[in-house]
Parts: sequence; C-alpha cells; structure tokens
Amino acid sequence: MANFAEVATQFVQFYYKQFDEDRKQLAPLYRDHSMLTFESDSHAGALAIVEKLGSLPFEKVKHSVSTLDSQPSGEHGGILILVTGALHVDEEQRPMNYSQTFQLLPDGAGSYFVYNDIFKLVFG
Repeated sequence: MANFAEVATQFVQFYYKQFDEDRKQLAPLYRDHSMLTFESDSHAGALAIVEKLGSLPFEKVKHSVSTLDSQPSGEHGGILILVTGALHVDEEQRPMNYSQTFQLLPDGAGSYFVYNDIFKLVFG
C-alpha cells in the first residue's frame, strides 16, 4: 500500500487541477454515499455534489495550496487530509483564503474515493 502522505499529496494536486479546469468532471472521485459540506450547505451523493460544485458562481478559479496535512484514518486504510490555501476567482484581485478537509476511503480496487469533503472560506 502507498504511503498515506504521498497519496494525500497526489490526490490534492489532482483534485485541484481538475477542479480548476472543469469541476464538473470530479464525479468519479465521489460515491453515492459521499457527502460535501460547502460553506455549511450539505450535499449527499456524487450527483448532488457535482451539481453543487458546477453551480458555483464563478467561471475561472485557481487554487493555491499553502499547507497540506494528512493522517491515516481508521482500520481500513482511510486518509484524512486538511488543506489551507488561497482561492483566486475570475478577475478578483484579492484571493480568498480557504480550508478544506477530505476523508478518503479505499475503493477496493486499489484507489481511493472522497467519502467526506468540507470546504470553508476563512475570513479575517
């Protein structure tokens, strides 16, 4: 099994690259029992999650990761990931700070899926 920190780094790089290019293509990373809480608004299931992400009110977005911390989670090989960074949206001059937490679980086929995803803008 791969090192949890390496998996976390690879996942975060892939996730934000895909999100920034075409966030509607993130569906394969979620499952029907996955949950996203985006700014205290919760969505369950891959379809509802991708619908929420696709409906966000911006065209262009770029994530800049500042920190990435990870830990092994549970007896079945899960990974807990905490990311902080800056979000550059459309033509805004000032980026918005954010925090995002992912709970990855093994999919049984040698890869991982997002079981939990919590996103929060950080003001102040």
